[in-house]
Amino acid sequence: MPKSSEFPEESELVVCTVQNVKSFGAFVTLDEYGNKEGFVHVRDVATGWVKYIRDYIREGQKIVCKVIGVDYSKGHIDLSLKAVNEHQRRDKIQEWKNENKADKLMEIVAERLNKTVKECYDEFGFALMESFGTLYAAFEAAAANPKALEESEFEGDWNSVFNDVAKENVTPPFVQISGYLELRCPLPDGIEKIKEALLAGMEGRSEWLVVQYIGAPRYRVVVTAADYKTAEDELKEATTDVLNKIKECGGEGTFNRETNK
Repeated sequence: MPKSSEFPEESELVVCTVQNVKSFGAFVTLDEYGNKEGFVHVRDVATGWVKYIRDYIREGQKIVCKVIGVDYSKGHIDLSLKAVNEHQRRDKIQEWKNENKADKLMEIVAERLNKTVKECYDEFGFALMESFGTLYAAFEAAAANPKALEESEFEGDWNSVFNDVAKENVTPPFVQISGYLELRCPLPDGIEKIKEALLAGMEGRSEWLVVQYIGAPRYRVVVTAADYKTAEDELKEATTDVLNKIKECGGEGTFNRETNK
């Protein structure tokens, strides 16, 4: 993926390939920055005293480091391996893999448009990265919602090609949230009134909203969506409609959000 800068910023996490390990530190290349050389001093390899540096780092290894200093005039990049925890390492590696995949997908888009990859980045690629955060996130959004680009005010003949490539090659990300409704109605036809209320909450909504009967008076509402904001909005609107309807029918109800453990 083309970078908007030739050098990483201080505190940025970067994916590196270890090239040469010495007793005083390791020389690495930065995969995302044209294989620019960086250096990890032995004191920044691990916490505590490092007796044998090769116990922690070796040639050919892919590592994630934090940038702790950049000398632009000399081209020196100082890095720390110990400043990156396991969670950060996993997330960065996954992000790196996703962006590598996005690069390959952009090549497909360019080929179908009969343009160069550079032309595609200049025309819409960089703008997509700015709008969606990463190019892969743009592909994910397009795979989940064919109108995602249009809704983000992107126009052009390339839209349909980008959507097709996304749909063919990317599995949309999904999140799932849920909560419990407790519904009661003292009327003789109370059960029917509760059904009416539940139908009111589901009417016209996504097929990804499901109501599960747990046992009177509890019902579990599950919403699956592309992101948490969409899921939360859908859940709130649906359960509000249910509670309003049961109240209109002479009943009462409450809703409690389920906490993920």
